[in-house]
Amino acid sequence: MAAQTHFPPFPPPHLTHFPLHPTPQTLTFPLKRVPFRCSASPKQDQTRPGKGDPVSKGVDPVGFLAKNGIAHKGFAQFLRERYKALKDLKEELLTRHMDFKELATGYELFGAHRHPQHRVDFMEWAPGARYCALVGDFNGWSPTENCAREGHFGHDDYGCWFIILEDKLREGEQPDELYFQQYNYVDDYDKGDSGISAEEILKRTNDEYWEPGEDRFIKNRYELVAKMYEQLFGPNGPQKEEELEEIPDAETRYKAYREQHKDKPPEFFRYDVIDTGKEYDIYNVIDDPISREKFLNKKPPLAYWLETRKGRKAWLKKYAPAIPHGAKYRVYFNTPDGAIERVPAWATYVLPDVDGKLNCAIHWEPPPDSGYKWKNERPKPSKSLRIYECHVGICGVEPKISSFNEFTEKILLHVKESGYNAIQLFGVIEHQDYFTAVTNMFAVSSRYGTPEDFKRLVDEAHGLGLLVFLDIVHSYAASDEVVGLSQFDGSNDCFFHIGKRGHHKFWGTRMFKYEDPEVLHYLLSNLNWWVMEYHIDGFHFHSLSSMMYTHNGFAAFTGDIEEYCNQYVDRDALIYLVLANDILHDLHPNIITIAEDATNYPGLCELTSLGGLGFDYYVNLSVPDMWSSYLENVPENEWSMRKIVATLIGNRSYADKMLIYAENHNQIIRLITFSISGGAYLNFMGNEFGHPERVEFPKPSNNFSFSLANRRWDLLEAEGIHCDLFSFDKDLMKLDEKEKILSRRLPNIHQVNDDTKVISYGRGPLLFFFNFHPTASYDSYCLGVEEAGEYQIILNTDKKKYGGQGIIPINQYIHRTTTKRVDGLRNCLVVPLPSRTAQDSPCSRDQVLNEQQCSRWLLHERDMSHVR
Repeated sequence: MAAQTHFPPFPPPHLTHFPLHPTPQTLTFPLKRVPFRCSASPKQDQTRPGKGDPVSKGVDPVGFLAKNGIAHKGFAQFLRERYKALKDLKEELLTRHMDFKELATGYELFGAHRHPQHRVDFMEWAPGARYCALVGDFNGWSPTENCAREGHFGHDDYGCWFIILEDKLREGEQPDELYFQQYNYVDDYDKGDSGISAEEILKRTNDEYWEPGEDRFIKNRYELVAKMYEQLFGPNGPQKEEELEEIPDAETRYKAYREQHKDKPPEFFRYDVIDTGKEYDIYNVIDDPISREKFLNKKPPLAYWLETRKGRKAWLKKYAPAIPHGAKYRVYFNTPDGAIERVPAWATYVLPDVDGKLNCAIHWEPPPDSGYKWKNERPKPSKSLRIYECHVGICGVEPKISSFNEFTEKILLHVKESGYNAIQLFGVIEHQDYFTAVTNMFAVSSRYGTPEDFKRLVDEAHGLGLLVFLDIVHSYAASDEVVGLSQFDGSNDCFFHIGKRGHHKFWGTRMFKYEDPEVLHYLLSNLNWWVMEYHIDGFHFHSLSSMMYTHNGFAAFTGDIEEYCNQYVDRDALIYLVLANDILHDLHPNIITIAEDATNYPGLCELTSLGGLGFDYYVNLSVPDMWSSYLENVPENEWSMRKIVATLIGNRSYADKMLIYAENHNQIIRLITFSISGGAYLNFMGNEFGHPERVEFPKPSNNFSFSLANRRWDLLEAEGIHCDLFSFDKDLMKLDEKEKILSRRLPNIHQVNDDTKVISYGRGPLLFFFNFHPTASYDSYCLGVEEAGEYQIILNTDKKKYGGQGIIPINQYIHRTTTKRVDGLRNCLVVPLPSRTAQDSPCSRDQVLNEQQCSRWLLHERDMSHVR
């Protein structure tokens, strides 16, 4: 758990009884209003059809409260005020951006990008700076050679700086004849080197594209102007401005024009535009239908224009790149407190501590023949998510930093063969501490390899049918002032809050200023960047309680709804999460978002149109805490079966959207955690075979040792307990792959007995039995079942292949019901329940004994004495 939040071991019955939405929220992107009017027809609607305002149609800001029968005036008022603030914020954002797609694609503009006209454009947001330049090994680290120009084209009112780096003309080469000459660098880079000149292409454009007479005004551009001048002033009109007489007003001239042409038919005046003070619909202009049809059928001569572009070979022959691939650089600012150098906020590749010097951004622009080419399609999301969480840096056997390529070649196949259908990677984004203190939001960590290496990892995972999720940390950022975003432009309020609110109370990390439009632009673009550039399939939003509360989640939560709408709640952070989910799900309908929140915030996975935050899944952090507390502090004979079941199920109304996991190797615990509830299950790398050592990253307290920063895959090479545990975990994943346990409806609890320590329940066609008692075994334990028939054990955890004792012989795997009412059910099943056994019974109707149409129940038994 990210924050040391104090909360009940399982959600109180009155807390967050909110179902989750089955499908992503749909968001329609409106277009920016056009600032002019055209007199054509009376105004109908100034919004394009199908592009209406997404914040006002079909939205009920307290809908999920009403749907679940929750009556709390204070929280309802908070949701209404939050919706009003969200609506106002969207209107403000749409004054700066054409639509929300443009809002989330800032990476196309900011940072360093190659322009078709043989140059590199660089843009950075630094409102506190007075001067901006790029320094690097390409210009001798000079702060004056490549700087932003004065005025509008170098620095705008929002604090954005713009720098143009012109490619250098090679010795002996002549400048391009056309000032607009463009080059193909990456896309179609092999086109344009045919040797045909631009003049030949333009001549062919006139000959092939224009119909006879259509190119008249192109060839004689002043003819039309001269004719209009002659009509106004006659053949001998004034030649100088001083000779002009007073020009009548527009209305007088129009009346004279109508009088001059009073004999003309009405259609002669169909293009007249008169300002009557009435507003008109600019998308319903009356025009000549024949001319309009001809115009629409005529495609612009874009193909000819693109043909004037030259190829990559011609560019390399004539120019040397202003900033070559692999060049090291930083951004230089002059601030009120002096000159500073920073790693650009939008840098996509960063090398830390280059040659003992400051961290540097790396200009990543590989040649097309060496850049990674995607081969595989993204898999479709499964309704049963079996997530394998992993850290690339510790995936190797040796105590060292492992690489993307090592993970791709050695771990991906293991994940697939283990039965998981998704991987969740953390520590991938460039960071300070091998984990979550992110320094560069758009950069993959150079510790593990290059951007191309990471693309290969994702592509190979997709080829194996594995979804790829990324642990994203937008709840805080590293406090480093040289590498990260802190004091980025010399001021304390660029990306983050000032004062105490700008720092995490316990970790010292910086807290984002979510109400700032430029910060939203940065964070939303960051989410879209990972999806578009690296084909990421989903995000695990890390430690949301750190951002949703001004106390960063370090408070005692009782479950009172008042705690979710008081003065400590950061409304702007919640609005950002709504925006993030809306935009992600609209741009990428198959995206999956997972919320990690230790406080069980109401409406995490509710539709945003009903007042929720819009996540697809949430992590039930109460479960691993409960198991850890029981194993460390409570004797087994005092474990509460009711508390276990209540914590694992959580709130029944939205338990199908719960991601659940257990951070231990106990099979009975892993089995009940996996099967009783939730729509997604997570396992950390190595837990599937009982990794014997904890994970510890290099840090000052261990003298930066890598001794525990690895995984002992060698333990699977020899028979023993680790192979047994791995065999059990694989069979459990295969069972879900076949029976879709995680996507089944919620369980029907049959028996929860604190005296015998027995739990039994059915989920879908599966039945599960558990005996948690540390000493008591039952030779003939009576359990209630709904359907009569024969029941066969299809997965017995007491088997020796799982490290068990094989107490139950194979000839006792079949049991027949008797007519006896037990546990409120019509039939009774008598089964052996050895001590410390988990008889999880996923019942499979497909596995019918002797093809009889009766229920088949999976009975799992497991002797845990060798693990305990």
